[in-house]
Amino acid sequence: MGKVLMKGNEVIAEAAVHAGCKYFFGYPITPQSELVAYMARRLPEVGGLFLQAESEIAAINMVYGAAGTGVRVMTSSSSPGFSLKQEGISYLVGSELPAVICNIVRGGPGLGNIQPAQSDYFQVTKGGGHGDYNITVLAPASIQEIVTLTQDAFNIADRYRTPVILMGDGMLGQMMEPVEFGEHPETEQFKKDWATTGTRGDGGPKIITSLELDAESLEMRNRNLQRKFAMIREKEVRYETYQIIDADFIMVAFGTVARITMNAITRARENGIKVGLIRPISLWPFPEKPFIETRDQVKSYISVEMSAGQMIEDVRLAVNGHAPVDFFGRTGGVVPTQEEIYDKILAVAGGVPV
Repeated sequence: MGKVLMKGNEVIAEAAVHAGCKYFFGYPITPQSELVAYMARRLPEVGGLFLQAESEIAAINMVYGAAGTGVRVMTSSSSPGFSLKQEGISYLVGSELPAVICNIVRGGPGLGNIQPAQSDYFQVTKGGGHGDYNITVLAPASIQEIVTLTQDAFNIADRYRTPVILMGDGMLGQMMEPVEFGEHPETEQFKKDWATTGTRGDGGPKIITSLELDAESLEMRNRNLQRKFAMIREKEVRYETYQIIDADFIMVAFGTVARITMNAITRARENGIKVGLIRPISLWPFPEKPFIETRDQVKSYISVEMSAGQMIEDVRLAVNGHAPVDFFGRTGGVVPTQEEIYDKILAVAGGVPV
């Protein structure tokens, strides 16, 4: 299979099938409805099961049930629908069940609109449900990168027995680009002796639950979860850098905004302003290393977001006061332009060097 022209939402679905996902439970909401429709057609072709639930709440609980049997399972939604899944996501974490959850973000708060946004950053990176937990969040910037990160998402979910979030904005879900799937990637094999597939008379019952009424027992479970999260922080950080070695100023952006920012950086470089880019690919765990390595050399960081300023908090924590952190963002589904980002670079840099 060579390169094909596909929409982002459909690539997420096809990449999930390539990763071995045969079970999908979802509910349509713009701008990710094509993902649901694609799965409805595609999964029966590979012997899988698609079910449109009566609501997002029902869908995430169906995911919980399927995940308990050890299969690769997925659901998707967009911001308001994703909010409805938060209780079920907390249950998945507490029960240590692997699943992939896709959020194609739209403008908010409330019903907002169907335009692209990144304003669910807090919700996905800080734990949108109840309790002490974190979830690995992967943010592709291109249609081709979706293929790799979807495979990664399923592997991370199985490796650590945890849900993983694949997050893009509405622009990524709706845009079309050439994409190549190549051969089916080698799916990692994970022993799932915890799965509720029946004991067949061998051993006692297997119980999957997040309910722990004894306080000390629940604290022990939380400590085990925190050890798992620490391991993910150590092993699953992903990021990309661009022209940061000699940079006086470093932009920070993720997803499709990073692509727009790179064009502004190219223009700034042509005019003598030394600018680079740090692109977080894993939003959690957040990539602190490139900031630690550059924070004593740069004059300023600039966080560029389709939000009122959410990722900037993680940027400031990583910079740890070693350099100023500035911000440029658009909200409500407005996409920042290359010209606007370039103007922000000029403002922070004090204009074009003479």
